Amino acid sequence: MSREILLLVDALAREKNVDKAIVFGALEQALASATKKRFHEDVEARVEIDQATGDYKSFRRWQVVPDESVEAPPRQIALSEALKRDAALKLEDFIEEPLEPVEFGRIGAQAAKQVILQKIRDAEREQILNDFLARKEPLVTGVIKRMERGNGIIESGRLEAVLPRDQMIPKENLRVGDRVRAYVWKVDHANRGPQLVLSRTAPEFLVKLFELEVPELEDGLLEIKAAARDPGSRAKIAVLSKDRRVDPIGTCVGMRGSRVQAVTSELAGERVDIILWAEDPAQFVINALAPAEVSKIKVDEEAHSMDIVVDEENLAQAIGRSGQNVKLASELTGWVLNIMTLDESQKKGEEEALRVKTMFMEKLDVDEEVAGILVEEGFNTLEEVAYVPISEMQEIESFDEATVNELRSRARNALLTQAIVSEEQVEHDIEDLMKVEGMDKDTARLLAAKGVGTQEALADFATDDLLELTGLDNERAKQLIMAARAPWFAEASS
Repeated sequence: MSREILLLVDALAREKNVDKAIVFGALEQALASATKKRFHEDVEARVEIDQATGDYKSFRRWQVVPDESVEAPPRQIALSEALKRDAALKLEDFIEEPLEPVEFGRIGAQAAKQVILQKIRDAEREQILNDFLARKEPLVTGVIKRMERGNGIIESGRLEAVLPRDQMIPKENLRVGDRVRAYVWKVDHANRGPQLVLSRTAPEFLVKLFELEVPELEDGLLEIKAAARDPGSRAKIAVLSKDRRVDPIGTCVGMRGSRVQAVTSELAGERVDIILWAEDPAQFVINALAPAEVSKIKVDEEAHSMDIVVDEENLAQAIGRSGQNVKLASELTGWVLNIMTLDESQKKGEEEALRVKTMFMEKLDVDEEVAGILVEEGFNTLEEVAYVPISEMQEIESFDEATVNELRSRARNALLTQAIVSEEQVEHDIEDLMKVEGMDKDTARLLAAKGVGTQEALADFATDDLLELTGLDNERAKQLIMAARAPWFAEASS
């Protein structure tokens, strides 16, 4: 049989013009599949062919998983059980047992050939995709070849891509045979190999369409700084002119609206507002809320939000139908926007002033009159009282020099007390985490700040989830999770 295998590999490699390694890999897969059929359970099998002699060996294998994660005993083994067999084993390693190899003749050369042909087709599809990605083309134009569970399969030359249902513009009725254009959204590494995924709802699609219609964007005279969409209904783009002679809004609109109308037609009638980008965040927000007129803006840098005050006549326009205008303006600018009337703003200001005054009375141990003067003079935090230039406080007519110095001293003491209490709370919060072998205080503080405050909570995490939450490197995250799970294994072995 060894000679028969070598002859088959040589013949197929020549016939299909592929590397012998691909043919050997497909044969190993076919033999492993035949080996698995000996068992009534869904086991894992591996076949290894000696490419020089054609001899092959078969193995049954189990993957090592955490004790609590054994979901398929025919293919998985608990770590505590695996360690009894080999103390050097780690999570995701494999334990193997040799099996009697199946006879090659029982599978049949035809079955092996089908596996090889499928591998070749997959490799060819992947090569076509890689060639396309290498060209860095942002858009795909093609024809809907078929629909699968609501998703459109788009054919563009030899390239095949998928347009998911949730990436189609709402109320857009696409059918087989329709010609569509879409943005290259991502590459999905599915079971059948990598697949190109398209989108017609992504803000980037809107940007790329304008770049097609407006040559000044490609020439670098204009730049689209941001875009936000409610697909199929309304969108906003923020444009910056890098040449004073070029009007950014008029250029994007085009003669008699021809350019923006071409984009709107491609987006199933989606109305596009073109606004001026501004470096100043408040001015940018004012532009983004147009055509509504803004009376006043209060910026909260810490919360990254703005209170937008408009009069009653502009309130409905600023908010938009179902909150659409303010939602798009918020997405476009990246700020949380709170629209309110003058009365609502006044009420909120009074509530905030009362809160700050109460805080000053409590932390600085002063009466209502002194706290009220600080608020009226624009002081909002203990840090401002403690560290603004002393000359600014000395300008307050109601305070003499002794009062100013006393207020600053009390504010600094209050801040020091807060810092000590906060540090003690952090040390208390990380006390349990510090029991984990290999843990250091900086990492423990990071974990506690992200809501992972106990050894048990850390042990419950999967490595990928901890990486996403904390930004730790892969090996460090895996090592800490395994150390946190040490008590589980100790209980299992006792």
